Amino acid sequence: MPFKPGHKKVGGRKKGTPNRYTEDVRKILKDVVFNELENIPDILEELPPEKRIDVFLKLIPFVFPKVNNVVMDDGEPKYIRPPEEQFRYKED
Repeated sequence: MPFKPGHKKVGGRKKGTPNRYTEDVRKILKDVVFNELENIPDILEELPPEKRIDVFLKLIPFVFPKVNNVVMDDGEPKYIRPPEEQFRYKED
């Protein structure tokens, strides 16, 4: 019997209920990563310089947030005078 629009949901998880297996896997991975953090300095020392740089580049986004570019919208001034020029009067 195919699904017909307008019927109530029957069976399965209720809306908002987390998947138990996903939660368990996340906890296990979190524990493994936490235990491996102590070994990172030793592992990095054993790597050749090229691999070490590659690992650093992959880890940087987890340490430093990504910075977005600032974009000026239409209607904003294209040039903003420096503070020392803002209050200077024109001399005739």
